[in-house]
Amino acid sequence: MSAPVLATSFLQSESFIYVLYIIAFALFIQGLRGLSGPTTAVRGNRIAAVGMAIAVVATLLNPGESNWGLIVMGVGLGVAVGVSAARQVKMTAMPQMVALFNGVGGGAVALISWVEFRSHGSTYGSHPIEVGGFVVHVGGPPAYVAIFSVFAAIVGSISFWGSNIAFGKLQEILPGRPITLGRAQQLVNLLLLTLAVAAGVALVAGTHSELLFIGMLIVAALLGNAVVLPIGGADMPVVISLLNAFTGLSAAATGMALNNPALIVAGMIVGASGSILTNLMAVAMNRSIPAIVAGGFGGGGAVQGASGAGAHDGTVRSTSAADAAIQLAYASRVVVVPGYGMAVAQAQHAVRELTKELEDRGVEVSYAIHPVAGRMPGHMNVLLAEADVPYDQLKEMDDANPEFARTDVSLVIGANDVTNPAAKNTPSSPIYGMPILEVADSRSVIVIKRSMNPGFAGIENELYFDPKTSMLFGDAKSAVSEITAELSAL
Repeated sequence: MSAPVLATSFLQSESFIYVLYIIAFALFIQGLRGLSGPTTAVRGNRIAAVGMAIAVVATLLNPGESNWGLIVMGVGLGVAVGVSAARQVKMTAMPQMVALFNGVGGGAVALISWVEFRSHGSTYGSHPIEVGGFVVHVGGPPAYVAIFSVFAAIVGSISFWGSNIAFGKLQEILPGRPITLGRAQQLVNLLLLTLAVAAGVALVAGTHSELLFIGMLIVAALLGNAVVLPIGGADMPVVISLLNAFTGLSAAATGMALNNPALIVAGMIVGASGSILTNLMAVAMNRSIPAIVAGGFGGGGAVQGASGAGAHDGTVRSTSAADAAIQLAYASRVVVVPGYGMAVAQAQHAVRELTKELEDRGVEVSYAIHPVAGRMPGHMNVLLAEADVPYDQLKEMDDANPEFARTDVSLVIGANDVTNPAAKNTPSSPIYGMPILEVADSRSVIVIKRSMNPGFAGIENELYFDPKTSMLFGDAKSAVSEITAELSAL
């Protein structure tokens, strides 16, 4: 046997392919570990990317793979679109991109399941029999292949359409407020889920109808829309994380159906980490995941009394950039509290320049990060890391809250609901019980905000009427730059 033939035989051997998969899995896990902090996230992402490249090569080496031309064309198209989109998207639009790319993953899984049904669906419903001491599946593949294929199709379709709705809300193509059918919403969701599961059971049992499979995908698509539409903007970080977990689980199910170790391991890693993150974020908002899926919170629309001080005895006190600069200059300790307003204004670099000016004056500066500030998990961390803010200055909520009592000035930049004392003081508030950044404990508070419009929860912030709070109205980037200029002139 010639050397090229031997080499080809070795490269396509099952043992070599599985060794490549094991290497890929190790890189996946190491890459995920790197994503635990901003300082190692880029390296972790690259390690995971190398692992995925190895997994792709291992899959292509499988002797059963064909249509290399179509595969190369698909990979080339995906690389062109993905790289271009990732390079051009603004940091403020990162949540939309995450939602959209996650949806693409779910949609791909649903399409793969459909293709598999077209190829092997006529053999679903096979049953095992024992022949000569061996178990043989008569009529086609084992039943678990059909079960996992149907599961992947349903969950992948839900993830795809749900992620598109999340993208529409984040991009403000759709209203951020809940869009619901009222009391009938949960009944509709239950009906759609029942229909999707019933169709899946019929397919697994041996109903060889492509029309039924397509109908199942459509019902799952309607369910994905129906689940996410009633969820308001304030819950979007949790929704994105939950849909990400759905995509991972559907990919793992597809891997089981195709006997592809790369899909199984990568899907389970994404599904497990997404599920853990979803739970952590729900706890951070004092909300249960079923309550979030039920919708109705985080509407984004104003409620009665939300536009002014009518519900409060106090009044709103405005300030100027010059007065804010004097306050900050004479402070010993300043805590910056970033929110979505900073992201919208792309003010992270201006904020970093301001804090450098304060640090040059001997002021101790740190950043208090709420776990659901922004529109995706870790949104504020990503923005501040881009502006080269030292990682040790970023304080998570549990670490930041005890420090507010000894803080001279808290500078709140566009963070609304996550600083609202109503979460602690007003039992009738829709956010009551949600853990917040307790900036009201500071000696003084400066809030940079465009207007008195409410946040995504649709309620006014009691902090703004606190006598020690002053409001600096305007675009966050311009306002912060003006404060920095005034500081430099002192």
